[in-house]
Amino acid sequence: MNITESQRRILQQLKIRGAQFVKILSNQLTMTTMGIRQHLTDLEEKGLIKPTREERQTRGRPVRLWKLAGPGHQTFTDGNAQLALELLDLIRDLHGENALNGVLIARNIKIQEEYSSKLRNNDIELSDTIKSLAEIRSNEGYMCEVRLLPDGWLFIENHCPIYAATKHCEQFYHSELSCFQNLFDGVARVQRVDHIYTGARRCAYKIRALNQI
Repeated sequence: MNITESQRRILQQLKIRGAQFVKILSNQLTMTTMGIRQHLTDLEEKGLIKPTREERQTRGRPVRLWKLAGPGHQTFTDGNAQLALELLDLIRDLHGENALNGVLIARNIKIQEEYSSKLRNNDIELSDTIKSLAEIRSNEGYMCEVRLLPDGWLFIENHCPIYAATKHCEQFYHSELSCFQNLFDGVARVQRVDHIYTGARRCAYKIRALNQI
């Protein structure tokens, strides 16, 4: 499906920020509201976005929010998703559920070791470690960002490149939290607050330094 660069930017903004007003999109993308509306109309006709409820404002008429539709989410690639599902099924069919769990545990250990190696620096601040992890995960397709909270940080993954595999095998859902908790063991507490697996728009983790708890 052909979309323009401006439309791609709109889709990315809706992916990262969730449902948005026309005016907010105009400000964020430095485009005219008329231009935004034209692109939204085209994207809706292509089935990539859809309108949501109308929000009341303190002044003026209610305004409509726009968000990604199912096909819109699918424009953000889940690399080799079908191949991954076939391999998971093959391992399960040939060797059973325990063997599949063993493979996924080994995968999680390997990922933890790789992350630990890249993040190993006792001299850097916890906030810098979290930002470095976000950069690593973004390079893997997770579209990460870090937000400062009054009592810690919010680690956000706006996209899940292994979503299909996660829906197919619950072990992926549990292993990500376990990986992050082990990475920050003895330094910070990691709590999952949102996950795409349970219907949320994104995955998000609250990270608090142990000396802040």
